[in-house]
Amino acid sequence: MVYALRILPVVNLQLPPGGILIGLGTDIIEIERVQGVRQRQGDRFLHRVFTEEERTYCLGMKYPDKHLAARFAAKEAISKAFSTGIGAELGWTSMSVYHGTRHEPLVRLDEKALALLHHVGGTRILLSLAHCDTVAMAVAAVIRCDDAEP
Repeated sequence: MVYALRILPVVNLQLPPGGILIGLGTDIIEIERVQGVRQRQGDRFLHRVFTEEERTYCLGMKYPDKHLAARFAAKEAISKAFSTGIGAELGWTSMSVYHGTRHEPLVRLDEKALALLHHVGGTRILLSLAHCDTVAMAVAAVIRCDDAEP
């Protein structure tokens, strides 16, 4: 059997000017898993894992579990980018995912998480989210850049 080699175009992945990648994390989760926990634990799960901002956004959507799962994956990915996991140094509600003016996912950090960001030498977190009918995933990068705008 002969296979044709397909050359893909070069993708230009650039950090902001002066940017340095400090940490990278990713996570994928089955939406059904989040749906099951939400059905079993209800508000207890929602309040333990998601901020009010996230709950308001996700529960207002037609299919809230997709959006909850994407934010769950985002929190896991961010914790991996920090190399801490979820725990004493970084709690579930220390991070809140919201949308910017172009509907891009952004991360709001509480004081403890912001202190951790500065401790590891970061100035911002870049985040990408995706979901389909069955899974949600996220990729997070902790970066340091000269323009310290979040």
